[in-house]
Amino acid sequence: MLWRRRYCCTHVTRLLSLLSLLVVLVILRHQDWLPGIKGPTLRRENPVAYTEGGLHSKDKRNHSSSQIQWRDAPVPPAPPKMNANLSYRQGDSSPQRVMGLESSLATNASLSGEVGLAGLLTSEPYPYIINEPNKCWEGGPEPLLVLLIATEIQQVEAREAIRQTWGNESVVPGLVRLFLLGVKEGEVGRLQQSRLETESRRHHDIIQQDFMDTYNNLTIKTLMGMHWVAAHCPGANYVMKTDSDMFVNTEYLVQKLLRPKNQPKRDYFTGYLMKGYAPNRNKNSKWYMSPELYPSDRYPTFCSGTGYVFSGDLAGKIYRASLGIRRLHLEDVYMGICLAKLRIEPTPPPNEFLFNHWRVSYSSCKYSHLITSHQFDPNELLKYWHHLQRNKHNACINTPND
Repeated sequence: MLWRRRYCCTHVTRLLSLLSLLVVLVILRHQDWLPGIKGPTLRRENPVAYTEGGLHSKDKRNHSSSQIQWRDAPVPPAPPKMNANLSYRQGDSSPQRVMGLESSLATNASLSGEVGLAGLLTSEPYPYIINEPNKCWEGGPEPLLVLLIATEIQQVEAREAIRQTWGNESVVPGLVRLFLLGVKEGEVGRLQQSRLETESRRHHDIIQQDFMDTYNNLTIKTLMGMHWVAAHCPGANYVMKTDSDMFVNTEYLVQKLLRPKNQPKRDYFTGYLMKGYAPNRNKNSKWYMSPELYPSDRYPTFCSGTGYVFSGDLAGKIYRASLGIRRLHLEDVYMGICLAKLRIEPTPPPNEFLFNHWRVSYSSCKYSHLITSHQFDPNELLKYWHHLQRNKHNACINTPND
């Protein structure tokens, strides 16, 4: 009898061990890795955003303005099968990018290419106030380049200067221009909103969602642009995200990088590469990143948010990857994390001085061979753009300070 009891116990123990092993394997199969992000998984886009004085929540809960807070959103219904042209690339990932803390993803199947964007693009936590859903179909063929320009509601002169210069849709064939905006609070905000809607009716180049338009919400603003391209312009060859205080040599960008006669690239992302950067732990810095939000000592490679270019197929991939990654307020860093999640490494530009996230002293020779330069007010932009157009064919024959 004692022998029989020992035999039964031994078999029960072995069975329990086997069941435990199976449970561990199932858990590991549904785990994924992100570089150093810690906290709850977001099952849909997080409807918590910053205001000028703290946090703004779509459900009007009280949040402390002293730190970033997060909450889970409801799980969406399973989306339908994805279109073949939105499939994810599965490739090797460098150890630097995959080292970090474990972070479960809400829709592990979607990242493996088993489900698609269609079911995730129908509802947004920040609804569109102004949209241009037919913008890409007005010209006929698929656009060569969609310009996503982050701007604020009061920057009327900057938008007008861009329309007359590098954002003019007649500069290169197949160019589509869009300004990205959130909303402002208060009476002044309502007055500005009325003017913005008039501006939108005139130019049809503004998209706006219902989130507070602050520096810390630039990530939300950029993802709005990604969402728009994926939903309303999925056939765009390339996209550029940039800011309203930039000089962009659109013609040289097309000539040097995009080369419209060639087959459009895929999984392509380039700009001014920021490689091996450490999070800023100075609480007084504009770029402060708390160890609680990002514990790792290095960011994955990312491109400066002042101006980066990517293939059109990446808009949907990045947007969908973001649904399972916590929002960080540093937009360009966050894009780098999404790329790391997708195992896509940013491509160095053919010349390290093509993209500049600082102000380059002007000469028509220099500006005819760069793509971006930073910190331009509207009057300067108009002045230097028109000078460059007059001199671009013999730009480097004239004196350096022409």
